[in-house]
Amino acid sequence: MIKLKCIAVDDEPLALDIIEDYVSKVPFLELVKRTENAIEALQLVQAGDIDLVFLDIQMPELTGIQFLKIAGGKASFILTTAYSQYALESYDLNVSDYLLKPIAFDRFYKAVEKVHNLIKVQDSARPVQPVIKETPKPQPVQPVQDFIFVKTEHKIQKIELDDILYIEGLKDYISIFTKNERIITLQNMKKMEETLPSSQFIRVHKSYIISLDKIESIERSRITICGKMIPVGDTYRDEFFRRIEGNNI
Repeated sequence: MIKLKCIAVDDEPLALDIIEDYVSKVPFLELVKRTENAIEALQLVQAGDIDLVFLDIQMPELTGIQFLKIAGGKASFILTTAYSQYALESYDLNVSDYLLKPIAFDRFYKAVEKVHNLIKVQDSARPVQPVIKETPKPQPVQPVQDFIFVKTEHKIQKIELDDILYIEGLKDYISIFTKNERIITLQNMKKMEETLPSSQFIRVHKSYIISLDKIESIERSRITICGKMIPVGDTYRDEFFRRIEGNNI
């Protein structure tokens, strides 16, 4: 049985509770994540590991329609909302179905069954590739994506990972320093650390995450990046120098 990996995105906890309960009753669905954070959900979808997204339309950070336009065809989408006026625009963006709240389970099941059947047909239509036995060649490990999205004061901003020099955490927000600008976002350091690929970035202090390939010099417990002196905290020192010794920066 093909099992669909799902996420539920809604700014109402009660709505998420209902979706989670419904998903648990359907054998071919697996809820990977439920979240009120549209940016977090978008990053999961962009990574390419999600089959189906249950998406609310009216959310404070990023509307469902904006989410669809950015995500493109990375997953199948079922919209969940109390407002029917968005139906026409959403179908223009190739959503799989449109569920009006309050959502009845039979209507929910009909929607997810349609997506499941479509994916089964697509899988069966793929040509079977002949098995060629040969010595496997080692493949370089590539990052899942080379950019992130962050919410600034007035917009959702795309940042190329290669442009990031270092990230500084302050009391209520973080500053992302790139080659050309400083970008301020309310996202916390722990979440940012989890979002960034560990092959390129490392946390060196409770207040700093750095890009390894942007290091200019290291003197005792201080790192220099683009003229900025960044301290290495006691908690992070051993892991940082282990990474330095094991890599050619």
